[in-house]
Amino acid sequence: MKIRRIKADEHDLQQFLAAGAENMLAYEEQVRAIGQEIKARGDEAIFEYTRRFDGPVNETNMLVTEAEFDKAYEMVDDAYIYAIRNAIENITAFHNRQLKNSWMEPDERGVILGQLHRPLERVGIYVPGGTAAYPSSVLMNAIPAQVAGVPQIAMVSPPDKLGKINPYTLVAAYELGLEEVYKMGGAQAIFALAWGSDRIRKVDLISGPGNIYVTLAKKMVYGDVNIDMLAGPSEILIIADDKADPVYVAADLMSQAEHDVLARSIMVTPDATLPDRVEAELGRQVASLSRHNMIVEALENNGAFITTRDMEEACKVANLIAPEHLELMVEAPFDLLSKIHNAGAIFMGQYTPEPVGDYFAGPNHILPTGGTARFYSPVTVDTFTKTSSIIYYSRQGIKEDADHIIKLATVEGLTAHANAVRVRKGSDG
Repeated sequence: MKIRRIKADEHDLQQFLAAGAENMLAYEEQVRAIGQEIKARGDEAIFEYTRRFDGPVNETNMLVTEAEFDKAYEMVDDAYIYAIRNAIENITAFHNRQLKNSWMEPDERGVILGQLHRPLERVGIYVPGGTAAYPSSVLMNAIPAQVAGVPQIAMVSPPDKLGKINPYTLVAAYELGLEEVYKMGGAQAIFALAWGSDRIRKVDLISGPGNIYVTLAKKMVYGDVNIDMLAGPSEILIIADDKADPVYVAADLMSQAEHDVLARSIMVTPDATLPDRVEAELGRQVASLSRHNMIVEALENNGAFITTRDMEEACKVANLIAPEHLELMVEAPFDLLSKIHNAGAIFMGQYTPEPVGDYFAGPNHILPTGGTARFYSPVTVDTFTKTSSIIYYSRQGIKEDADHIIKLATVEGLTAHANAVRVRKGSDG
């Protein structure tokens, strides 16, 4: 396995970053065509595309039944159930800390201002299937929505060729009390959630990562519904110093490379000897991994070792790339934290590999990708809430502020705005 070598101050770095942008045009045309069919033919088109891309689903078996949940429990072991329950406890505790209180603040004139935080009424969560099962995505989507107080959660996940959803995914859903689980995936599932059909009620927001078809469909329905973010291929960036263990670095780079051949795994280091040691470890460890072919392809096509002059420059590179997952595998990780401005999640020290965030620690694993950590945040409780402003003016308050409001409205040429205040200025009723 040969990983490309790049120097931080070279033009190669910009070329490497630009190479990650795909030509979306062909995909967009396919996704738009699916959307048109869903809009025109509803459930009929949903079933047709689900049968074509996933498995045999129709009006009688699209919604997961109680018997299917029961069967799923028979197919998983007790250790998994124990692990998922512990993960639920951690993730719930973390997201409970994010809750915001509504507030109102009066002043001495009796004017009251405030904010009212309310959960969305109905959300759709997308849980990927296909090449792997992702019960952890059930937790990361549903728990913050439940903590926020969302009363209705519809989950969709692509079935297999037998028309079944992975049992580990179903058990995760049942452990959270999710009863509305549909066997459908891909772009057709996103359009169904956004627009509704005879059997599926439309939602207010769609959350959850998926493939390029899912991402483009979410982009197309944004405005009809809200979305969490536009997620691309997974990525990890590791800042490593001369004390970093190449065994750990290699293992963590591969933990993202096994997601997808488009996944991006990057190490940034001022240590000139570390790339060779990590590359040797990659070759040694990859042979024992079940997805070794995918890992090798991802690392050779989208992996990189970037060498810098010092740690200061390493942090600048990380901020430029704005990775989904950032590991600070350095001797004093907290010393670097103030220099990191753009990252979805930051993993501190040699004993904090990225999978602890994916599955168990508590923070959400649905994170901004493709450099969007410059302006996007992870999924949180806030994703599933909305805020209303509260304004109450007393008689004294409107009289005291009237002239200022009238002036501003007049400057904008909105005389009816000014008049709505003026008629109250002299009112005693």
